[in-house]
Amino acid sequence: MGLKITEKEARLYWDKIKARTMAIKVVDDIESDADRKKRMRYLEADYIRWFEYYFPNYAKKKCARFHKRLANNIIKNKRIRELMEAFRSAGKSVHIDMGIPLYLYYALRDLHFMLLIGETESKAAKLLGDIQAQIEFNPRLLRDYGKRQQIGDWAEGDFTTSDGVKFMSLGFRQSPRGAREGDARPDYIVVDDVDSKQHVNNDRLMKEGVDYITEDVWGCFDADENGTERFVYANNNFHKNSITNRLKSYFLTEKQKLKQTGDEDVFDVLTVNAVKDLSTFEPSWPEKTSADYWRRKFNSMPYRSFMREYMNTHIADGSVFKNTDIIFGQILPLRDYEALVFYGDLSYKDQGDFKGLILVGKIGRQFHIIFTYLRRASRAMAAEWLYDLYEDKHLDRYNIKYMIEGLFAMDEFVNDFDNEGDRRGYYIPVVADERGKTNKFDRIESLSGYFERHNVIFNEAEKDCPDQVTLRDQFLAFEKGSKANDDGPDAVHGAFKELFTITRVDKFPVRTTSRAEIRSRSKNTF
Repeated sequence: MGLKITEKEARLYWDKIKARTMAIKVVDDIESDADRKKRMRYLEADYIRWFEYYFPNYAKKKCARFHKRLANNIIKNKRIRELMEAFRSAGKSVHIDMGIPLYLYYALRDLHFMLLIGETESKAAKLLGDIQAQIEFNPRLLRDYGKRQQIGDWAEGDFTTSDGVKFMSLGFRQSPRGAREGDARPDYIVVDDVDSKQHVNNDRLMKEGVDYITEDVWGCFDADENGTERFVYANNNFHKNSITNRLKSYFLTEKQKLKQTGDEDVFDVLTVNAVKDLSTFEPSWPEKTSADYWRRKFNSMPYRSFMREYMNTHIADGSVFKNTDIIFGQILPLRDYEALVFYGDLSYKDQGDFKGLILVGKIGRQFHIIFTYLRRASRAMAAEWLYDLYEDKHLDRYNIKYMIEGLFAMDEFVNDFDNEGDRRGYYIPVVADERGKTNKFDRIESLSGYFERHNVIFNEAEKDCPDQVTLRDQFLAFEKGSKANDDGPDAVHGAFKELFTITRVDKFPVRTTSRAEIRSRSKNTF
């Protein structure tokens, strides 16, 4: 599970951490003892204040609200199973591996034995080294709390302070059954970043990983009804079959059971995505990054990669739409389709959600997704793309209905297309779909049966087109409660709905019966 850190790399890292820690400046060298105690009481009353004061080299940016929630969950509960699924660079490790346990140790004197489990033994020892360096070299901690290094028991990955508090590290899947100091057992256990993309498709390894945590690791706690059992697990949730996602499902199931029995709920799941909303890119940690930063990052990498690494959303396979049901095939000549609909789902915000324009053709039971435009861009750019395609593919030769979702300002939407038409000297007859809409989740989910029957065919010639890739990713990411974009699937549903209307009217025209025919039939009735 991951590469081991060499002895040389470990030494270089230790020297770097040591130098950074020793460089921390003491704020007031001539502070009176009374003032020092007053200041310490003030800092100790709040974890975030305490952390930002004693570790300025880590607190270069103000902590986020989710850091405070995480810390409070752990600090205020002596018995807790905390799972944090957080985006990459969320600062989870520095808090759960160092800040929170040291706060428990120094400020609250409520830590006796910490066990840290990392992906490998060497990585775990490296993470624990951050704590060791702070205890040994941090001038602010040394001044306020005194020297805690114990000579002769200060080995890398396993050491005990002068006041008898033990810190120990293990690699994931190493046996923790002997983790004890005399009769003392761990009272704070953290499992940090142990998931590996290399093994997520191995069901056996993933199941064994969860079993290792719930059996071997949790078994380290002292079997004492009044004992302290703080357990923290943190990782970004990048795959449905990962240890993280399996453990999350277990946590949620246990929470439901405890709710039904009325027993104490010790399970908590904290989900932290990089941004709160993909239409605005409002950051979860605004003190560190802006909405523009995340917008640029989103636009600079594949959709599924961003969703996996920063939004805890897995697109390897969907919960509603499956990867095995994404079918590719050759499209027909446009004249051969029973009906053709170009449907647009265009965000009211000019630079907000994705702008979707999808051409869908119906032939028998099949629906062919022929051309796709799905980009975070202005409506004017979407209109320009449609006119370019209209000319390039000679769409004027075919009976195509052009529609856009008309929930907002129809005139404003249509004008974007008419303005492009003014420049070119002709018009594409785009009309608004003003029909009432059901719940978005329900209407998109209603398409799943067509996918399962393999009646939805994606244009094979456009398989590698970024717009179609994004459309497929949005289908796979679609699930209830997900914050993933769904503008493309919603446009596909709009096209399907109109195609049903067109073909139903064409194939089954309304039949009327004259009064004369009715009288004639009545005469022949016995």
